[in-house]
Amino acid sequence: MAVLAHPDDESLGFGGVLARYADEGLETSLVTATRGQSGRYRGHTREMPEHPGEEALASIREAELHAAAHELGISDVTILDYRDQFLDQAYAREAVRQIARHIRRLRPHVVVTFGPDGAYGHPDHIAISQFATSAVLAAADSGFDAGRGEPHTMSKVYYLAWPASTWAVYEAAFRRLVSHVDGVERQATPWPDWAVTTVIDTQRWWPTVWKAVSCHQSQVTA
Repeated sequence: MAVLAHPDDESLGFGGVLARYADEGLETSLVTATRGQSGRYRGHTREMPEHPGEEALASIREAELHAAAHELGISDVTILDYRDQFLDQAYAREAVRQIARHIRRLRPHVVVTFGPDGAYGHPDHIAISQFATSAVLAAADSGFDAGRGEPHTMSKVYYLAWPASTWAVYEAAFRRLVSHVDGVERQATPWPDWAVTTVIDTQRWWPTVWKAVSCHQSQVTA
């Protein structure tokens, strides 16, 4: 199960892992917290006339997400419908409860999500890391009311942990990723090699991932 913040996180950040394990016969699932309605549209900001508006963009990005999930072989997709760019302001206990409920429903062995740094300091990514990590613990706690399902204990939780070499290639292909918070520019913070516990070779699945990435036309065409 991937627990992520926005449509396209599953393809641009975790596509190789999801594609590989689906291809190898494992059931994969996705929980996405927002519909990405506050994003740009083909490079156009919300103030520009070319932007279709938040609700229209949300519908576009939701459709793109389902198309990408189909390419990646993801068998179950859930959208929690929190407000894009405001996930860090969500009521934490309710967000954890919703994610824990889906963990109990699907009973995955492994959860993947962003690390505590949010990859490049994106507040939504940081929030979903905190919510997902808490939900894994909550789902295993018999005393936590998740609304339905029996307690379920995970085998592993993995964070996206890219070293400097991976970030260099990624940003060369797309762009330098930054996030502005309270007037401060945050940028990608590579993990040191010694902190990376697990490396998954996904090279063979790049054509599948590229198809999934290409589904997000509202985002990658810019």
